[in-house]
Amino acid sequence: MAITFDAAVAALRKVVAPDMERPLTEIDRVHDLEIVGDDVSLEVVATSPFKAQLGAAVEQALRGAGAREVKITWDLQIPSRDIQEDDPSPGVKNIVLVMSGKGGVGKSTVAANLTLALNRAGAKVGLLDADMYGPSVPTMFGVMGRPTSADGQRFLPLERFGVKLMSIGFLIEDARSAVVWRGPMLQNALLQFMRDVDWGQLDYLILDLPPGTGDIALTISQKLRTTGAVIVTTPQEVALQDVYKSVSMAQKVGIPLLGVVENESYFICDGCTKRHELFGSGGGQRIAEFAAAPLIGQIPIVPAIREWGDAGTPIVQAAPDSEAAKAFLSVAERLADRASAQGLSSEGGPRIDRSGGVNRHLPIMR
Repeated sequence: MAITFDAAVAALRKVVAPDMERPLTEIDRVHDLEIVGDDVSLEVVATSPFKAQLGAAVEQALRGAGAREVKITWDLQIPSRDIQEDDPSPGVKNIVLVMSGKGGVGKSTVAANLTLALNRAGAKVGLLDADMYGPSVPTMFGVMGRPTSADGQRFLPLERFGVKLMSIGFLIEDARSAVVWRGPMLQNALLQFMRDVDWGQLDYLILDLPPGTGDIALTISQKLRTTGAVIVTTPQEVALQDVYKSVSMAQKVGIPLLGVVENESYFICDGCTKRHELFGSGGGQRIAEFAAAPLIGQIPIVPAIREWGDAGTPIVQAAPDSEAAKAFLSVAERLADRASAQGLSSEGGPRIDRSGGVNRHLPIMR
């Protein structure tokens, strides 16, 4: 039995957009639906560069309704954060913070691999190493050198694997020298990286934040309109106690929480299928419940993650078909959906007072 137009529409009503969790037809994501015999063609609006699962769901639904061939044309419309006239990086659609109150939980590893996962999906991505005291991007991307300027006013970021990169590590003479700066110097450096670096047009700029809840995090909350933050933790209680503080700070200053990533979640030894939870279990879920945000991924303990990071090629780029890389890709896909939902929901939503003046706790203004 040949597929009819009404049958195709009915089938598409069952396909849910992963960002809004509503049927595609209900939110005007299906255009130019045409049927010729048993062949169906249509345009689908996607708000995430990860389109494979959505495409598979559309094709399955239409084939179930009688379609023989399904041709999907994509219209990628990645939503943007609220960009004001004074924004230091007006060409960046989404600024995503990777943060944690705890050092040593793998923020830089997560940030680097999420950046490359988004890039491999087809997004335009940059990575800003905002950890001024302990920059990791030069090592993890195997990049050394100094940024140049085409106009004498703005720096051009360095690039590798198609990703734009900036780090204080590119500007210091000796990689082993300490950066001995007070808070105001850190804040000014961060703002310069946002304002005086020519990031161009980006879908996502990932910021790898330092541990703690100090000057850098406060400056970001006051000066930048971010899409939101990803909280990184490891499962053990000693890490959670600091991570709770980072979540609390983000909530107080109005930074949306997009999700929680549990790093070093489990280990599977060679020749064994048993999951060994070396640092305990459930920590990421407890942080997610406290943050009122989803646990968007659990990253296994795999020596190759460390080995490839030390070698200057994060595992998502070096071994994209490995189980560890797939875990990062899955996190990036869920992050992109959450960022899209945040961008769409913030249109016309509450406005955060970021004046840094008398409103010390940055209250929401309506």
